[in-house]
Amino acid sequence: MTTHPTPRLEIYPERITYNTLAVCGLAHEHGASVAGVAKVTCAHPAVVDALVAGGVDMIADSRIDNLRHSRERGIDLPLMLLRISEPSRAKEIVEFADISLNSSLTTMQVLSEAAIAAGKRHQVILMVDVGDLREGVWPDRAVEVAFGAAQLRGIEVVGLGCNLACFGGVVPSEENMKVLVDVRDAARAATGLELPLLSGGNSASLPFLASGHMPEAINNFRMGESIILGRNVFDRSPWPGTRQDTVKLVVEIVELERKPSVPIGKRGQNAFGEEPAFEDRGTRLRAIVNLGRQDAVVDGLDPLDPNISILGASSDHMIIDVEDAADAGSLKVGDELAFYPDYAALLAISTSPYVEKVVVGHPRRGIPAVD
Repeated sequence: MTTHPTPRLEIYPERITYNTLAVCGLAHEHGASVAGVAKVTCAHPAVVDALVAGGVDMIADSRIDNLRHSRERGIDLPLMLLRISEPSRAKEIVEFADISLNSSLTTMQVLSEAAIAAGKRHQVILMVDVGDLREGVWPDRAVEVAFGAAQLRGIEVVGLGCNLACFGGVVPSEENMKVLVDVRDAARAATGLELPLLSGGNSASLPFLASGHMPEAINNFRMGESIILGRNVFDRSPWPGTRQDTVKLVVEIVELERKPSVPIGKRGQNAFGEEPAFEDRGTRLRAIVNLGRQDAVVDGLDPLDPNISILGASSDHMIIDVEDAADAGSLKVGDELAFYPDYAALLAISTSPYVEKVVVGHPRRGIPAVD
């Protein structure tokens, strides 16, 4: 029987630190700083500490509450808010984020007022849409917006940025990076600002950076998945020199029965409005475990034992075919099964209050070799 709470997410910070060193090393060789993005784990303290230990230059998150928790824990690196700033939370943003990403002059005016009221200046990066069609002002408006922002006393426009491969799947290239550089040069001329920071995207920029073709002027990257999961985000293949066993989901078998592989009786929609299809594989050994769709994106879970397969899930339970499991003959109720989550699954697991988070090891106790 299990002796630890389940379901649980096991976090291995030493392995995350190992990955951080690899990714930061590549960026630092280019002369760029790295904002370590902790949002996929809701800025879990062990993950943030692992990023710091691995050499990130900033901590970034999309939720101001997570940045507040990091600051209150004593993290003294600059904190970057990734999510486009909300005017309604300007006071909190100015208090807990050193830098925020913005595309609205209206919002920057509100941030300026909040910063003046707090007796400080707030740094902003003006986001430019170079083709992915998520956030950012269109390039032909960027200089105008930058000029307007430069007039605001409470903020300091420290640079420009872009986001790629999140909404439209557009990959970083010499062409779209050149757009960002050209807009920066035009904004410099119009505003007289130095605009020293050019934030050239997220983990999707890593392959282009490694190719050696990234423009030298691009000097900041916001890296999350490539560090925490050690993945190339374009095909989710392992990134060279990183580990993929940084987090592990562990669940508990609560039922173990031999059952037909196709439901019996007239069928309609399931609880989620779907009409699932079933392959008739005869009678199989099936396990039900204590995790469901309320806790994870089950399609994003990869079993450590490749001989088992996920059949589906309800809100609270996941159904697994364990007929061919390596230890099928000895499995029993109370045993544990483990999975590696992908980005979407990890995001949901981290957000779920019903999944215990357990830290294995410590980021400052040394960095293990890849084994």
